[in-house]
Amino acid sequence: MQPITLAGLFTGEISPLGPRGVPSGIAKTPVRDTRFLTFNGLEGDAQGDQVRHGGPEKAVHHYPLDHYRLWQQDIGDHALLSAPGAFGENVSTEGLTEASVAVGDIFRLGKATVEVSQGRQPCWKLNERFGRPDMARTVQSTGRTGWYYRVLEQGPVSPGDQIVLIERKSAEWTIARIWHAFYVDTLNREVLGRLAELQSLAEGWRTHAARRLESGKVEDWNKRLTGLD
Repeated sequence: MQPITLAGLFTGEISPLGPRGVPSGIAKTPVRDTRFLTFNGLEGDAQGDQVRHGGPEKAVHHYPLDHYRLWQQDIGDHALLSAPGAFGENVSTEGLTEASVAVGDIFRLGKATVEVSQGRQPCWKLNERFGRPDMARTVQSTGRTGWYYRVLEQGPVSPGDQIVLIERKSAEWTIARIWHAFYVDTLNREVLGRLAELQSLAEGWRTHAARRLESGKVEDWNKRLTGLD
Protein backbone atom coordinates (compact mmCIF):
# COMPACT_ATOMS: atom_id res chain seq x y z
CA MET A 1 0.00 0.00 0.00
CA GLN A 2 1.57 3.26 -1.17
CA PRO A 3 1.74 6.41 1.03
CA ILE A 4 -1.30 8.64 0.53
CA THR A 5 -1.40 12.40 0.97
CA LEU A 6 -4.28 13.65 3.07
CA ALA A 7 -7.16 15.26 1.19
CA GLY A 8 -8.11 17.12 4.36
CA LEU A 9 -7.74 17.33 8.12
CA PHE A 10 -10.74 18.48 10.16
CA THR A 11 -11.75 19.47 13.67
CA GLY A 12 -14.97 20.79 15.14
CA GLU A 13 -16.26 22.65 18.15
CA ILE A 14 -19.48 21.76 19.94
CA SER A 15 -22.48 23.54 18.41
CA PRO A 16 -26.27 23.02 18.27
CA LEU A 17 -27.36 20.41 15.73
CA GLY A 18 -30.77 20.21 14.09
CA PRO A 19 -34.16 21.54 15.24
CA ARG A 20 -33.61 20.26 18.79
CA GLY A 21 -30.27 22.03 19.08
CA VAL A 22 -28.49 18.91 20.33
CA PRO A 23 -24.85 19.66 21.28
CA SER A 24 -22.59 18.02 18.70
CA GLY A 25 -19.13 18.25 17.19
CA ILE A 26 -20.12 16.64 13.88
CA ALA A 27 -19.85 19.92 11.94
CA LYS A 28 -16.11 20.08 11.34
CA THR A 29 -14.02 22.60 9.42
CA PRO A 30 -10.70 22.22 7.59
CA VAL A 31 -7.53 22.63 9.61
CA ARG A 32 -4.97 24.95 8.01
CA ASP A 33 -2.15 24.49 10.50
CA THR A 34 -0.39 21.72 12.42
CA ARG A 35 -2.36 20.09 15.23
CA PHE A 36 -1.10 17.78 17.93
CA LEU A 37 -2.74 14.37 17.93
CA THR A 38 -3.23 13.07 21.46
CA PHE A 39 -4.52 9.72 22.72
CA ASN A 40 -8.01 11.27 22.77
CA GLY A 41 -7.92 12.98 19.39
CA LEU A 42 -6.77 16.05 17.50
CA GLU A 43 -6.10 19.29 19.34
CA GLY A 44 -9.17 21.51 18.93
CA ASP A 45 -11.62 18.69 18.20
CA ALA A 46 -14.62 18.16 20.47
CA GLN A 47 -17.54 15.75 20.91
CA GLY A 48 -20.96 16.66 22.26
CA ASP A 49 -21.62 13.13 23.54
CA GLN A 50 -18.43 11.78 25.06
CA VAL A 51 -20.10 8.51 26.06
CA ARG A 52 -20.72 7.43 22.44
CA HIS A 53 -18.18 9.54 20.57
CA GLY A 54 -14.49 10.17 20.98
CA GLY A 55 -12.25 8.60 23.57
CA PRO A 56 -9.16 6.44 23.05
CA GLU A 57 -10.83 3.83 20.82
CA LYS A 58 -12.43 6.49 18.60
CA ALA A 59 -9.77 9.17 18.73
CA VAL A 60 -9.68 9.81 14.96
CA HIS A 61 -12.44 9.28 12.40
CA HIS A 62 -11.33 8.56 8.82
CA TYR A 63 -13.84 8.79 5.98
CA PRO A 64 -12.99 8.07 2.33
CA LEU A 65 -13.43 10.92 -0.11
CA ASP A 66 -13.86 8.06 -2.63
CA HIS A 67 -17.46 7.66 -1.38
CA TYR A 68 -18.58 11.20 -2.10
CA ARG A 69 -19.26 10.49 -5.78
CA LEU A 70 -21.39 7.50 -4.79
CA TRP A 71 -23.35 9.61 -2.31
CA GLN A 72 -23.99 12.21 -4.99
CA GLN A 73 -25.42 9.45 -7.16
CA ASP A 74 -27.59 8.23 -4.29
CA ILE A 75 -28.93 11.46 -2.80
CA GLY A 76 -28.11 14.12 -5.40
CA ASP A 77 -25.97 17.23 -5.23
CA HIS A 78 -26.33 17.86 -1.51
CA ALA A 79 -24.42 20.98 -0.43
CA LEU A 80 -22.43 19.04 2.16
CA LEU A 81 -21.00 16.78 -0.53
CA SER A 82 -19.20 19.60 -2.34
CA ALA A 83 -16.12 19.16 -0.13
CA PRO A 84 -14.79 16.64 2.42
CA GLY A 85 -15.89 16.95 6.04
CA ALA A 86 -19.57 16.12 5.51
CA PHE A 87 -19.56 13.01 7.68
CA GLY A 88 -17.80 14.50 10.68
CA GLU A 89 -14.48 12.98 9.67
CA ASN A 90 -11.14 14.12 11.02
CA VAL A 91 -9.17 12.61 8.13
CA SER A 92 -10.08 12.48 4.45
CA THR A 93 -8.19 10.57 1.75
CA GLU A 94 -8.63 9.03 -1.67
CA GLY A 95 -7.35 5.49 -2.15
CA LEU A 96 -8.29 3.88 1.17
CA THR A 97 -11.71 2.30 1.73
CA GLU A 98 -13.38 -0.18 4.05
CA ALA A 99 -12.46 -2.95 1.59
CA SER A 100 -8.72 -2.27 1.84
CA VAL A 101 -8.31 -1.24 5.49
CA ALA A 102 -8.35 -3.82 8.28
CA VAL A 103 -8.68 -3.70 12.04
CA GLY A 104 -5.19 -3.72 13.54
CA ASP A 105 -3.61 -1.89 10.60
CA ILE A 106 -1.00 0.54 11.94
CA PHE A 107 -0.37 3.76 10.07
CA ARG A 108 2.05 6.62 10.41
CA LEU A 109 -0.09 9.76 10.29
CA GLY A 110 2.15 12.79 10.15
CA LYS A 111 4.48 12.21 13.07
CA ALA A 112 1.88 10.25 15.05
CA THR A 113 1.16 6.51 14.90
CA VAL A 114 -2.42 5.22 14.80
CA GLU A 115 -4.10 1.80 14.68
CA VAL A 116 -7.47 0.94 13.13
CA SER A 117 -9.80 0.01 15.99
CA GLN A 118 -13.32 -0.35 14.53
CA GLY A 119 -15.74 0.76 11.87
CA ARG A 120 -18.13 3.60 12.52
CA GLN A 121 -21.57 2.82 13.89
CA PRO A 122 -23.64 5.57 12.24
CA CYS A 123 -26.13 7.35 14.48
CA TRP A 124 -29.12 9.66 14.05
CA LYS A 125 -26.93 12.78 14.12
CA LEU A 126 -26.17 12.07 10.47
CA ASN A 127 -29.92 12.43 9.81
CA GLU A 128 -29.87 15.90 11.37
CA ARG A 129 -26.62 16.82 9.62
CA PHE A 130 -27.94 15.94 6.15
CA GLY A 131 -31.61 16.81 6.76
CA ARG A 132 -32.58 13.28 5.76
CA PRO A 133 -34.38 10.99 8.26
CA ASP A 134 -32.85 7.85 6.74
CA MET A 135 -29.24 8.98 6.33
CA ALA A 136 -27.77 7.00 9.23
CA ARG A 137 -29.60 3.85 8.18
CA THR A 138 -28.41 4.29 4.59
CA VAL A 139 -24.81 4.78 5.69
CA GLN A 140 -25.08 1.55 7.69
CA SER A 141 -26.76 -0.43 4.91
CA THR A 142 -24.23 0.62 2.25
CA GLY A 143 -21.20 -0.14 4.42
CA ARG A 144 -19.78 3.29 3.57
CA THR A 145 -19.17 3.97 7.24
CA GLY A 146 -15.55 4.98 7.55
CA TRP A 147 -13.50 3.81 10.52
CA TYR A 148 -11.76 4.90 13.70
CA TYR A 149 -8.19 4.88 14.97
CA ARG A 150 -6.71 4.56 18.41
CA VAL A 151 -3.49 6.55 18.88
CA LEU A 152 -0.39 4.51 19.67
CA GLU A 153 2.10 7.37 19.52
CA GLN A 154 1.14 11.00 19.92
CA GLY A 155 2.55 13.63 17.58
CA PRO A 156 1.89 16.59 15.29
CA VAL A 157 -0.22 16.19 12.15
CA SER A 158 -0.54 18.72 9.31
CA PRO A 159 -3.08 18.95 6.46
CA GLY A 160 -0.50 18.10 3.78
CA ASP A 161 0.96 15.09 5.57
CA GLN A 162 0.90 11.52 4.33
CA ILE A 163 -0.65 8.45 5.86
CA VAL A 164 1.61 5.42 5.51
CA LEU A 165 0.81 1.79 6.34
CA ILE A 166 3.62 0.38 8.50
CA GLU A 167 2.16 -2.88 9.89
CA ARG A 168 -0.74 -5.29 9.33
CA LYS A 169 -1.83 -7.60 12.14
CA SER A 170 -4.97 -9.17 10.71
CA ALA A 171 -5.33 -8.28 7.05
CA GLU A 172 -8.25 -10.70 6.63
CA TRP A 173 -10.44 -8.65 9.00
CA THR A 174 -11.18 -5.68 6.80
CA ILE A 175 -13.66 -3.05 7.94
CA ALA A 176 -15.93 -4.27 5.12
CA ARG A 177 -15.81 -7.87 6.33
CA ILE A 178 -16.57 -6.87 9.91
CA TRP A 179 -19.41 -4.63 8.69
CA HIS A 180 -20.85 -7.64 6.84
CA ALA A 181 -20.70 -9.72 10.02
CA PHE A 182 -22.43 -7.12 12.17
CA TYR A 183 -25.06 -5.85 9.72
CA VAL A 184 -25.65 -8.51 7.05
CA ASP A 185 -24.71 -12.03 8.17
CA THR A 186 -25.61 -11.06 11.70
CA LEU A 187 -25.77 -14.40 13.51
CA ASN A 188 -22.89 -16.32 11.97
CA ARG A 189 -21.62 -18.00 15.11
CA GLU A 190 -18.21 -18.91 13.74
CA VAL A 191 -17.47 -15.33 12.66
CA LEU A 192 -18.90 -13.83 15.85
CA GLY A 193 -16.74 -16.13 17.92
CA ARG A 194 -13.62 -15.01 16.07
CA LEU A 195 -14.57 -11.34 16.38
CA ALA A 196 -15.14 -11.71 20.11
CA GLU A 197 -11.51 -12.85 20.40
CA LEU A 198 -9.99 -10.35 17.94
CA GLN A 199 -7.82 -8.28 20.27
CA SER A 200 -7.21 -5.45 17.81
CA LEU A 201 -10.97 -4.85 17.57
CA ALA A 202 -12.34 -2.25 19.99
CA GLU A 203 -13.66 -3.77 23.21
CA GLY A 204 -17.19 -2.51 22.60
CA TRP A 205 -17.43 -4.40 19.31
CA ARG A 206 -15.98 -7.56 20.84
CA THR A 207 -18.64 -7.29 23.54
CA HIS A 208 -21.38 -6.95 20.90
CA ALA A 209 -20.14 -10.12 19.22
CA ALA A 210 -20.02 -12.01 22.52
CA ARG A 211 -23.54 -10.89 23.47
CA ARG A 212 -24.95 -12.07 20.16
CA LEU A 213 -23.29 -15.42 20.64
CA GLU A 214 -24.79 -15.74 24.11
CA SER A 215 -28.28 -14.47 23.30
CA GLY A 216 -28.71 -15.63 19.71
CA LYS A 217 -30.28 -12.23 19.01
CA VAL A 218 -29.24 -9.01 17.27
CA GLU A 219 -29.40 -5.82 19.32
CA ASP A 220 -32.02 -3.19 18.43
CA TRP A 221 -30.51 -0.53 16.15
CA ASN A 222 -33.58 1.73 15.97
CA LYS A 223 -32.74 4.23 18.73
CA ARG A 224 -29.17 4.67 17.46
CA LEU A 225 -30.32 5.19 13.87
CA THR A 226 -33.38 7.39 14.52
CA GLY A 227 -32.79 9.01 17.92
CA LEU A 228 -36.25 7.80 18.93
CA ASP A 229 -37.12 5.31 21.67
